[in-house]
Amino acid sequence: MLTTLKDVLGDARANRYAVPAFDCTEDVMVRAILETAEARRAPVILMCLEMDLLSNDGNGWAYQAGLIRAVADHHRIPVVLHLDHANRLELIEKAVGCGFSSVMIDGSALPFPQNVELTRAAVQLARPRGISVEGELGHVGGMDLDDKHCAENVLTEPDEVARFVELTGVDALAVSIGTSHGVYRAEPVLNIARLKQLNAVSPVPLVLHGGSGTPDAQIQDAVRHGICKLNIYADERVAMARGLRAFAQTVQRPDPLPRDMFGAVKQALAGVIAEKIDLLFAGNRARQENLQPEGDTA
Repeated sequence: MLTTLKDVLGDARANRYAVPAFDCTEDVMVRAILETAEARRAPVILMCLEMDLLSNDGNGWAYQAGLIRAVADHHRIPVVLHLDHANRLELIEKAVGCGFSSVMIDGSALPFPQNVELTRAAVQLARPRGISVEGELGHVGGMDLDDKHCAENVLTEPDEVARFVELTGVDALAVSIGTSHGVYRAEPVLNIARLKQLNAVSPVPLVLHGGSGTPDAQIQDAVRHGICKLNIYADERVAMARGLRAFAQTVQRPDPLPRDMFGAVKQALAGVIAEKIDLLFAGNRARQENLQPEGDTA
């Protein structure tokens, strides 16, 4: 069932687990994520990126948002349709019109006053429609999606958190404690001491970007100390490439069936999805009322 980020993260914070947030682009990814999350009885966040939504003259808005909205209510787990890393208000406006239940506005590269102004404007666009908003304070660096440019990390300052949330009205806050986007060149070391400070002063649930490749023990330590949403993408891409290579090495016929070709990719991806759900203590967290069989009104 389609729900909001505010709803799922409120429960995660109260019960000390994190909801996995997976960037996705195609139906194979959507199906693998949702079917695996339902089998694990876990809430899940499906995220869409600007570069994919704007592809092919903007058809991604209809294909991605339309597909996820169409299938979300087929599943009896909480499903959030989330716009990931928008940095312009026109993207927020488009997401609102396309039925996203959650948006992320990223003003983290801006000075504090400009970040507040941009984020507050996004909240004013989304909140009247019941759409949750995630902001970012501090800056998570790393490689961009084209693997060409690397940005530096700027850790989140604890004394800015409460003021930022009050001035903007965000429902969740992405913070920087040492992760990076993309595939790591060296093993990261998360600043858990800083995270404890941030969680102690934050009125809203905290989000960690750059979750792929971070050592499991550090991720779980971060969840224990306040992280309620973990963004994942690079690990998905690695798994899908592994599945594709495995299929290519074993295929015999020149006209393989799509179920076999895509099945290898889906199976590899589903394995990673299951691992992340378990890593974040998110399994069996879907509320019981959301898991009743269809037609059961008891």
